[in-house]
Amino acid sequence: MTIRQLSDHAINQIAAGEVIERPASVVKELVENALDAGAGRISVVTSAGGKTLIRVDDDGSGIPGAELPLAVERHCTSKLSEDDLFDIRSLGFRGEALPSIGAIARLSLTSRHAGDPHGWTVTVEGGVKRGPEPAGRPPGTRVEVRDLFFATPARLKFLKSDRAEGAAVTDVVKRLALANPSVRFELSGSDRQTLTFASASGETALAARIAQVMGTEFVENARPVDAVREGVRLHGLAGLPTFHRANSLAQFFFVNGRPVRDKLLMSALRGAYADVLARDRHPVAALFIELDPRLVDVNVHPAKADVRFRDAQLVRGLVVGALRQVFAEAGYRSSTHNAQAALAAFATGGAATGTGQGGPGGYGRGNASPPSDWRASAFRPLDADGGSVGMPRSMTGFGEAPQAGFASVDRPSADARAHSGEIEAERLARPLGAARAQLHATYVISQTEDGLVIVDQHAAHERLVYERLKEALGRKAVARQGLLIPEVVELPEEDIARLVARADDLQEVGLVIEPFGPGAVAVRETPAMLGQIDIRGLVRDLADDLAEWDETTRLRERLDHVAATMACHGSVRAGRRLRPEEMDALLREMEATPNSGQCNHGRPTWIELKLSDIERLFGRK
Repeated sequence: MTIRQLSDHAINQIAAGEVIERPASVVKELVENALDAGAGRISVVTSAGGKTLIRVDDDGSGIPGAELPLAVERHCTSKLSEDDLFDIRSLGFRGEALPSIGAIARLSLTSRHAGDPHGWTVTVEGGVKRGPEPAGRPPGTRVEVRDLFFATPARLKFLKSDRAEGAAVTDVVKRLALANPSVRFELSGSDRQTLTFASASGETALAARIAQVMGTEFVENARPVDAVREGVRLHGLAGLPTFHRANSLAQFFFVNGRPVRDKLLMSALRGAYADVLARDRHPVAALFIELDPRLVDVNVHPAKADVRFRDAQLVRGLVVGALRQVFAEAGYRSSTHNAQAALAAFATGGAATGTGQGGPGGYGRGNASPPSDWRASAFRPLDADGGSVGMPRSMTGFGEAPQAGFASVDRPSADARAHSGEIEAERLARPLGAARAQLHATYVISQTEDGLVIVDQHAAHERLVYERLKEALGRKAVARQGLLIPEVVELPEEDIARLVARADDLQEVGLVIEPFGPGAVAVRETPAMLGQIDIRGLVRDLADDLAEWDETTRLRERLDHVAATMACHGSVRAGRRLRPEEMDALLREMEATPNSGQCNHGRPTWIELKLSDIERLFGRK
């Protein structure tokens, strides 16, 4: 085939296809231009999700009339020093995006520089330029894009619905607003409700903007992050592990003020939450990375959505290490929305009835009395010999005679009371309060100064055991206990092969195994801190875990995963009666242990109900 030079029109359309994927891409380029121009107010107007109209108006420095024609020419920019592509301190290249947009749409650019008596306007339609012409406007710039992709109708067919494209535009504006809290943003149009982000200033500006964009609930359930390593700074807010979402749309990353969706950063975030979050859930975070522009390449993607760090491992280690330190400092803290969900269930009756209105299986509205198998004593504390504390044995319910449908208190309850007398103020002032009772041999009820705490004893102890195992692993001092008679576990040969291949890893966490014939292993030692455990169940679960690993899994990650599985088998099980001192010891250890607000699977270990919330449930407030 003959080699030939493409026309400028074809070149511009190809360039436009690389930069402009959808209406949101246009909004991103234009808003970044406004920010680079020092705008303090930016208004975005769209119609049909941006397909028929995009208008971006700002109060920035504007473009001098003599330079306005250059703004719509390719390879023209005011944002780079001469031939230095590695010291980029701006968000975009105004003269590169505008000709790409003009090649595939109807573009109108009107701007007034502060030093000009009036504004000027140029238009580009399908790559054909007209102007400049005088125009009246205040200092700043307005860019109007109509009929996107009219010059390339094939691309137009691949756009999604107006609603989907409008949502993408909203996401772009939110990300840019997060990175620039001092700028006022307004997003409006015939296809949406007006969205306004007021400008903020001072030390709390970033937190205020994050609350505007991501909601106050996130700010209340997040911890501040601020760490520096070898000239790279990480700051922002990271959600508590128990505050999570079903997808990753609530994860925001910024590099030198530029919103990115970088795979390295997303992977680092997953790694930081690896052992505190359920596998099918996603963390919520707004993280900002600041470093020397020469240490990051922002031009590896036409739309600058990805970046490349000179020292990727440094950045990944900073993200993972800083977030894990934050979680460790958060300690026992858990997110507030768990309590809110519990209160909502109580308020609607959904937790008790399954229907929220006293339907089958409940005793809400429509039922005059509880079902016959409901036991009043199920919530009544016991004294040492099985009697109800503070209540005569002959009394049931509220009267002298037994009430219909209520069990006698002479029948033993499955629950126990931790303390029958007054509790010292010092113990009530503790973050998790003082243990008062155990319900259904599963939940510890604790009283605080202004409410009560419900603790899942198995989930809480599982986390405590796991953290002790990790600490021992770090010191390479996992104590082991030998078995008098080795436990032989039979499994399929492929599972046995995996276990034997990882025998050295397992030994580091205190589990010593050796092959015992073609289809079995013999367990000779177990971690001492686990006590008496179901060895067969533990080995089977470990074999299942090993089947999911690949050869590139790092040793530290392997050991943490094994430790988590062991902790689950070695923790206090639901259904075990705890003594009063054991309940209090559990609470105190939770307060002193990192990450104790959630178990190894990401579930909350405790829920707090404030007295004021409980009073509202009963109409007392």
